[in-house]
Amino acid sequence: MEKEANEKTTEASTPTPAKATFPIKWIVVGLLALILVGGGTFFALRYLSASNSSSSQENTAAKAEKSEKEAKVGVMYSMEPFIVNLLDKGGKRYLKVKMELEVPGEKVAEELTRRKAQLRDTVLLLLTSKKFEDVNRLDGKFQLRNELIFRINQVLRTGKVQALYFTEFVVQ
Repeated sequence: MEKEANEKTTEASTPTPAKATFPIKWIVVGLLALILVGGGTFFALRYLSASNSSSSQENTAAKAEKSEKEAKVGVMYSMEPFIVNLLDKGGKRYLKVKMELEVPGEKVAEELTRRKAQLRDTVLLLLTSKKFEDVNRLDGKFQLRNELIFRINQVLRTGKVQALYFTEFVVQ
């Protein structure tokens, strides 16, 4: 009896050898993981390449439209030079400005010609309100350009000024 009890205790205390199915389970799990990762990668690449091709077509169309807009230069309208005293103490500084306006068509250019007196008045009032410090810096010139476009567009009825170019800008 003692022998049987010892045999039972030794059987219980000795570990049983691992079954042969243990490595097979890990192989199956690894293969499943590879299939999932590979399948996910395949579908992701397929989806991304389809969206990239459609977005590249959209980008190409947008670039063509942008270049078409850039290629279309509006009608240029040249204004006579403006010579004004700046708003400084003593009025010793003056500004000479010559500019060209870019408008979308001939109708707007004709309106500019008809409204020449109104335009000159608008520009003169704006220029004489500026100080030397306002027009001497680059950012001041950009601000002046934007203000001029805004004021001129308020006068126009048939169209708008697309751009304004300073062809002469002298401050003394």
